[in-house]
Amino acid sequence: MHIVVVGGGVVGVTTARELVRRGHRVTVLERHALAGNETSKGNAAQRSYGVVYPWADPHIMFKALPWLVKTDGPLKLRMPPSLAALRFMFATFRYATAPGLFGLNKRAMLRLGIHSRERFLALEQEHDLQFDGAHKGLLHLASTPEAIEDYRALHQLLTEMGIKARLLTPEQVREAEPGMTGNGPLYGALSYDTDGTGDCHLFSRELARVCEALGVTFRYQVEVKSLVADHRRVHGVYLKNAGGQSETLDADAVVVCAGCWSPELVRPLGVDISIYPVKGYSITATLSDPEKAPASTIHDDHYKVVSTRLGNRLRATGFVELADFNRDIPEARLATIRKSVQSRYPGCADLTDVESWTGFRPMTPDGPPIIGRAGRDNLYLNTGHGTFGWTLSAGSAAVIAQVIDGEDPAVPIDPFRADRF
Repeated sequence: MHIVVVGGGVVGVTTARELVRRGHRVTVLERHALAGNETSKGNAAQRSYGVVYPWADPHIMFKALPWLVKTDGPLKLRMPPSLAALRFMFATFRYATAPGLFGLNKRAMLRLGIHSRERFLALEQEHDLQFDGAHKGLLHLASTPEAIEDYRALHQLLTEMGIKARLLTPEQVREAEPGMTGNGPLYGALSYDTDGTGDCHLFSRELARVCEALGVTFRYQVEVKSLVADHRRVHGVYLKNAGGQSETLDADAVVVCAGCWSPELVRPLGVDISIYPVKGYSITATLSDPEKAPASTIHDDHYKVVSTRLGNRLRATGFVELADFNRDIPEARLATIRKSVQSRYPGCADLTDVESWTGFRPMTPDGPPIIGRAGRDNLYLNTGHGTFGWTLSAGSAAVIAQVIDGEDPAVPIDPFRADRF
């Protein structure tokens, strides 16, 4: 069966790998000149299988408004807000206040995270992939006494689900992270012992190389204009190729992995999915003193900034901003990220000499991604992963491949269905 995958980010590339493993002929269509060059390019570099949680968090709703006006607050809203942003915020509020929904969705996402870790380990064992990857764990710092108490309750859930995690004292945190010599507030941490790191952009390119060797066709600098379908099936993809000519590519099935651009592709077929481009920022710097740098991934809850060790580099990421597709990078955002790094790891890198980045995380208003068949017998979605695309990509790719082949998926996919909106 010839399957066309729309989107060559980490979700699309891992999907292609799972499909070719099963004997399908696969073509990946990507508008950039190489794989993993959009949302996958400058993300937080954490594969946080135990940290995944729904966007529509009822506990966060009460904190959100002060964050909007606080200079270093992690949530920002471009003013005046667009109609799309307001609709997304209203939908988020509705899901956050739905009784019991957050807990159900969190458990579903944790199950998918566990499966994703298994698939990542299998991929790394099967292929020689060079992407500064490791599985040395993640520390979620507690900068207040209240935070460490919240972590105690979370630790119980993680233990119940078989996810290895430990509560650490401040002394144990500094023992695990000897480079953490800054004066940022610290009351302990929750350690996710089996979480991972890695450069998602490098991984996507490396796995694309493997896929090509296995027979997957990658077509870059291609603009997908529409899906060609009747009332029952999708027959192909209408596109503009790298030379600017229009053509129709026949397909036996189509998997849409186009992130924030997925809704516009499937809407003409009557498939209404809700995805908003939640903007984030990152800086990447070469380490000047590796001994003063993180050993793995550190989530600084004071600034809501994630700092990750990538070989001889540091990646620090922060903010969720509702600004539609605006690609501006205000210096104030980068300044907050620098403050976080300096408060924890002073002297690890020259933070004035960095590669800055902004990108759009494809967020659903409730939080879980969209995985499964939708609208037509042979149209499938694997999209809307929000801030956890890197983390959940390997697992969701395996699940959608099982769905396509008519198998029972490894994790229940009802929470991820497209028609829940």
